[in-house]
Amino acid sequence: MKKTTRYLQIVFFVMVAVAVIIAIAYETDLLLTGSLVGESQTEFLCTTTMELLTVAGIPFSLRMFKISYISQKLVSSKQRALKLFGTIRILLLGLLLILNTLLYYLFMNTTFGYMAIIVLISMAFVFPTESKCEYETLGSNS
Repeated sequence: MKKTTRYLQIVFFVMVAVAVIIAIAYETDLLLTGSLVGESQTEFLCTTTMELLTVAGIPFSLRMFKISYISQKLVSSKQRALKLFGTIRILLLGLLLILNTLLYYLFMNTTFGYMAIIVLISMAFVFPTESKCEYETLGSNS
């Protein structure tokens, strides 16, 4: 179980680190901030898409282990299923975080920044610890 927990923690920190690196690159002017500011149609499509993905992705990832199919797999396959579904869960939130961070700096639209912050806060609820991993594979899903 320790290997699975460590693997999930590495995936978690890599996703957060990529978002932080993007922010640092834009804040230090390594990348051009606001390069898509005048593209109103593109901004509208990106905003609408990311709002829908974020609003749907956060609750899905938080409740993912309650889905009966996944819950059954967590009980029967334990570490293998936890590694697979835990990775999917973290990647879903991590990709939302990275995309919202990137789009914030491309459009300089605070909507993306707020969504990135909300996703980052949500990621705290799926941080893999050994006690959580044990609990989730017992069938008493969190």
